[in-house]
Amino acid sequence: MGRSEALFQEAVQRMPGGVNSPVRAYQSVGLTPRFIARADAQQIFDVDGVAYTDYVGSWGPMILGHNHPTVRQAVMEAVQNGLSFGAATENEVKMAQLVCEMVPSVEMVRMVNSGTEAVMSAVRAARGYTHRDKVIKFAGCYHGHSDAMLVKAGSGVMTAGVPDSAGVPAACAADTLTARYNHLEGVQQLFEQNKDQIAAVVIEPVAANMGVVEPQEGFLQGLRALCDQYGAVLIFDEVITGFRLAPGGAQEYYGVRADLVTFGKIIGAGMPVGAYGGRREIMQMIAPVGSVYQAGTLSGNPVAMAAGLAQLGLLREHPEIYQRVNLLGARLRDGLRLALPECTVNGVGSLVCLFFTDQPVHDYESAKTSDTKRFAAYFKWMLAHGIYLAPSQFEAIFLSYAHTQADVDQFLSLAAQAPNGR
Repeated sequence: MGRSEALFQEAVQRMPGGVNSPVRAYQSVGLTPRFIARADAQQIFDVDGVAYTDYVGSWGPMILGHNHPTVRQAVMEAVQNGLSFGAATENEVKMAQLVCEMVPSVEMVRMVNSGTEAVMSAVRAARGYTHRDKVIKFAGCYHGHSDAMLVKAGSGVMTAGVPDSAGVPAACAADTLTARYNHLEGVQQLFEQNKDQIAAVVIEPVAANMGVVEPQEGFLQGLRALCDQYGAVLIFDEVITGFRLAPGGAQEYYGVRADLVTFGKIIGAGMPVGAYGGRREIMQMIAPVGSVYQAGTLSGNPVAMAAGLAQLGLLREHPEIYQRVNLLGARLRDGLRLALPECTVNGVGSLVCLFFTDQPVHDYESAKTSDTKRFAAYFKWMLAHGIYLAPSQFEAIFLSYAHTQADVDQFLSLAAQAPNGR
């Protein structure tokens, strides 16, 4: 028995499912989670000393690769001054300035501690600004685990086969309306059926929690027009796409401006941090200047701010990072389409997803046609051969600046040899 197996046996006695987040569970692929000891560049090492080429990247934020020396040095210097103050710091101001300079539409920003908190707070701000209650989200899009957003959510909820969540009162979800991703007509119908009641439309501009599903041409632009027409706030959940698709995220990449945008751990180089920001008149609804209350004792943590400033600074100063990771993403997508023509490969930039279905995947329903048994066989094969992937058909593959063409070619060779699991 390896150390991961032994640790898991201990973990299940003290932690639900033996993990602190369901997306780390290996139940859907019939294995025991690997317990990770360290990571460097594009590699991750488990407690047994086994090395893997990592395509999870802490679920996206490690766009520079693990343990980047510039980020590490910034953290080490910050730690010398203390871990947490619960008070204002200079780096919070620098971070706010940097985010506002990099991201279109962001005039003011508020730091929080997770993507879940960012979306929850942005929705509250939109409701306070519009004096309306209802929110439109899209089936298969995951916006964290706050009550109102656990309606037809993606990510781990989708993997576990649980459409919603126990413990969420019906009243909390009553004002959440669900539309189909990439279907503008349904969104317009919801606006017509709920006139003057919809506060916001919240969407992952690239749906990356039901695999990876790109917005079809005109979809995001259509949402912008509908929100303008009906007086609703457009919220882009860029926990995954923010600072990954481009320095300005999906807003820059697709040329569509949101009213509010949310970010996750990429702005802390993987540390537990998030943020939401947007138009000044909406953000000024937030306490202490406005009537929408939101607070956080650890928000703007000095160590997280130091890490985030180092990473975002590198991304801003070195556009070649995006050129490289996006080329690697294209190489992987093109290679998978050749190696596995019976499957569907989606992606954009450095995001990739291999769906084990022969149908085009453009929304939640088409994503669910994937053969999860075949995915499990593929996952086991890749893990056994040193490729570390998310243990779910419905998660993204993340490329980083530390990956190489040789890494991608090895991935393609192994994927082509994987058993079909049938």
